Amino acid sequence: MMSRALFGAAVALTVAGSGVAYAKELRLSHQWSTKDVRHKVAQMVADDLAKADVGLTIKIFPSKSLFKPREQYKPLSRGQLDMTIFPLAYAGGLRPEYNLTLMPGLVKNHDHAARLNKSAFMAEIEKIMAKDKVMVLVHGYLAGGFVGKDKCITKPSDAKGVQMRAAGKAFEAMLVGAGASIASMASSEIYSAMQTGVLGGANTSSSSFVSYRIYEQAKCYTPAGDIALWFMYQPLLMNKATFDALNDKQKAALKAAAAKAEAYYLAEAKKQDAHSAEVFKKNGVEIKPMTKEDFDAWREIAKKTSYKSFLEKVKSGQKLLDLALSVE
Repeated sequence: MMSRALFGAAVALTVAGSGVAYAKELRLSHQWSTKDVRHKVAQMVADDLAKADVGLTIKIFPSKSLFKPREQYKPLSRGQLDMTIFPLAYAGGLRPEYNLTLMPGLVKNHDHAARLNKSAFMAEIEKIMAKDKVMVLVHGYLAGGFVGKDKCITKPSDAKGVQMRAAGKAFEAMLVGAGASIASMASSEIYSAMQTGVLGGANTSSSSFVSYRIYEQAKCYTPAGDIALWFMYQPLLMNKATFDALNDKQKAALKAAAAKAEAYYLAEAKKQDAHSAEVFKKNGVEIKPMTKEDFDAWREIAKKTSYKSFLEKVKSGQKLLDLALSVE
């Protein structure tokens, strides 16, 4: 009788005055700890929605306690899950167009990411989501950088001959194009791999660099700053049928909470990059920012490797890529 509560919105009856109102509880799943900025974004939406008192609440299931990290998109699409904060590229196997949301050199910095979120490119991505009954509530990109065990890895020539770990297949292809060799592993394994000499360098998110204490194994760090190469789109998504079933007051309250959370997400993403650089510097690691020339050199290699592979696999790929690259 309660199986619906395991997978969808749990509905409870409450008596309000002389009438009966329906109070919905939405279930939101994600893979991160409660200290992570992505959880805080979800919690902000949940808290503001509760304050609005419109008969709608959100129950958050953090730390992959409800679904495995990469297995949330299908349940969301099917209505078995109401909401998730989800790296969209995780669903690239289902919708290859999503791989453009983790592509080298497509996003230059967080302000550029914010413009991309409001662009015709993102509108096309959202049209694809709509086919799966998925919609975006909160847009958000997180950035990352590079570390080198024995030297700085800032421009393509720095990676030549170095065994590296990259975040995402597109970045692996680009690094191979620059002459690096690849050791695939989770970001949680970077520390030990650098410690034992398996890795000479790595690429991952700013938050992972800090949380996994990679500064203890690195000589040089190239953080995300005014220019960065690695950005990953990680929005708060919702099942569209669930949203459409809400009343007007509930929809308005949810949208207002989401708008506030989106502004917070952008500000906190910038802070994470700056904080990571501070932590590495305090631990005696050399900080070497990426220059525009470095960025352009990486993107040229990406065009011949990552972009080329994407275009070969996606029929509408050129249109999407052109739309993304047109955003200044």
